[in-house]
Amino acid sequence: MLPIDPSDVDAADIGEKRATLHMDHADAVEHVREVFTDAGFGVPVEFSPSELLNEKVDADRDPYYVLGACNPKMADRALDMSMELGGLMPCNVVVWEEEPGVQQVYHLSIMRVGRLVGIAPDSEEWADLVSDTGAMVDEAFAGLDTA
Repeated sequence: MLPIDPSDVDAADIGEKRATLHMDHADAVEHVREVFTDAGFGVPVEFSPSELLNEKVDADRDPYYVLGACNPKMADRALDMSMELGGLMPCNVVVWEEEPGVQQVYHLSIMRVGRLVGIAPDSEEWADLVSDTGAMVDEAFAGLDTA
């Protein structure tokens, strides 16, 4: 039994963001990387689970890519308040091919999730960090070309 009912958690509770990009998968990954970099994130980790699974277990998965985005100042602030939050780092932005030429972009706030599951403090300082990182993600998603 889970300690919380997942159906009681809405997108705002976890800082969930979604966007649809009308472009090829490789272009979408590059576009998301550039937009998040412009919004103040670095991308120190990235990989393609679909390529790995297709190679290792012949999964026949459509393109799926994970960009591990991080802003060092925000990460440092978070770790000052919760060493456990490192278990959720980096902040992942996922790009998957819904159909050829249509890509989905997905992100959720590790800062909000960390608080929700009790590994981050319930404090004004943490709320400020959630607000600051949320503004950066909002800027990035506003910059995604969804036309």
